[in-house]
Amino acid sequence: MTDDLTIAERIRTELDRFTPTERKAAHMLLANYPVAGLETVAELARRANVSAPTVLRFVARLGFSGYPDFQRSLREELDKQGQSPLAKARFEAAGPAASAPLDRFRAALVENINETFRHVPAAEFDAVVGALTDIRRPLHCLGGRFSDAMARYMAVHLKVVRPGVSHIGGQAANWRDQLLDMGTRDVLVVFDIRRYQDDLASFAAQAAERGVTIVLFTDQWLSPIARHARHLVATRVLVPSRWDSMAAMMGLAEAVIAAATERLWDGASRRISLSDAMRHPHVP
Repeated sequence: MTDDLTIAERIRTELDRFTPTERKAAHMLLANYPVAGLETVAELARRANVSAPTVLRFVARLGFSGYPDFQRSLREELDKQGQSPLAKARFEAAGPAASAPLDRFRAALVENINETFRHVPAAEFDAVVGALTDIRRPLHCLGGRFSDAMARYMAVHLKVVRPGVSHIGGQAANWRDQLLDMGTRDVLVVFDIRRYQDDLASFAAQAAERGVTIVLFTDQWLSPIARHARHLVATRVLVPSRWDSMAAMMGLAEAVIAAATERLWDGASRRISLSDAMRHPHVP
């Protein structure tokens, strides 16, 4: 490959280049990523209802020399999906760069943000904003051990500009109580980065079964929730640290919040005025 895009990112950004039958293979892979690509050519073709030569052309169009090369890259991605802080590279580096860890970290953050924004399809961004600004639809935000801070951040902002927004917090055992009231009108925004959480995936799967629209914010390797998501945005998380960074995800979430606020501004401005009046009831 000529860059560090994951296979899923490349497919999503170049989907229009594929033939109709190649797109069927692409959608099948994305819906069962990356496991479907680790099957044989014949099995992937059968699942996508296309021919084996179509799968091979699809793989070649992605820039791979052959199916084994394609699967090798998928396995490398699979290894990275479950990578813990114990397996990540040391923050310190040998050589001159070791004296400037702050500069290296800053450069990585800037690169993550630039690459994240560069590879988000405009149509998908607009679709996410559209799902979050349909005030006829209840909106719920949920995240994992670390990413729930992002879910809470988005919920707090969107509560200001539209009604019907909730943050799903507390113990996972209590999430099901909220799921009971969800249906085809509801939108669930989920934040999930590696190492992906089984309880989030289970909740999203059950929500999807009830017809809930899933909007997923994830990393470049794609949370398993991707197979249930109607809309998906992938963000870069790698930095010279034992930990992954959510700075790019924060930036993209704020871009969504900004666009949603502008789209809802007529009603949002009234809500903000009422909120300000409640905050300062004695100000003339």
